[in-house]
Amino acid sequence: MTKRYVVISDTQMPYEDRKALRSVIRFVADYQPDEVVQIGDLMDFPQPSRWSKDTAAEFQGSVFEDAEYAKRNFFSPLRDVYDGPIGVIEGNHDLRPREYLAKYAPALAESGAFTLDVMLDFDGFGARLLPDFYPFSPGWIMTHGHLGKIGLSQIAGNTALNAARRFGSSVIMGHTHRMGIGAHTSGYGGEVGKTLVGMEVGNLMDMRQAGYLKGGTGNWQQGFALVTTEEKTVQPELVFIEGKRFSVDGVLYRL
Repeated sequence: MTKRYVVISDTQMPYEDRKALRSVIRFVADYQPDEVVQIGDLMDFPQPSRWSKDTAAEFQGSVFEDAEYAKRNFFSPLRDVYDGPIGVIEGNHDLRPREYLAKYAPALAESGAFTLDVMLDFDGFGARLLPDFYPFSPGWIMTHGHLGKIGLSQIAGNTALNAARRFGSSVIMGHTHRMGIGAHTSGYGGEVGKTLVGMEVGNLMDMRQAGYLKGGTGNWQQGFALVTTEEKTVQPELVFIEGKRFSVDGVLYRL
């Protein structure tokens, strides 16, 4: 049985590239995949978090405003055009509010009110919170990339390949904001024992809003991924967004 996935990562709302995200949702409307997976850092949640501790931002807070923003600008538009399964993996930015609460107000953390699925009303939108390591096909997992002690690389695709070699399973991940595919084959006597694949699926963030870049340009690539599975065969494909456009199967989408 064939299954088709659209995999997106690192929107980091409300700092997403709004035109890019709208175009990808428009593509989902046309493509109608069997599952949409947001592979982590759907949200940025700059405060409250450990980064805003002991600053004015700690007391200003935008967590609920940002959650409402994501409902209006991600889940609602996506559900307007797509009624299939939506899965979300929690990324390192997504967990900031609950991690902050667990550290500085543990008694309140027990309520679960600051978990990603509650704040963004996953139940209401028919979305599900996926495990940190999502085994979507035999020998393959999706994960955000901040867990598992993965060796980071500046070369696109190599971080995911490092993860694949560490886990002994092919890996599709986000986190690096880069797009690339790498593979590693082992065996002996001319016989292939195992081939592992690592793929990084890029980002849909507006880099100009990344204050920590201090006006620079990151080694990031914008885009998303398509994954097709057929029994034990997995075909990963990257879709680069360049020059305010991308193309899939000969169809051009403009931002």
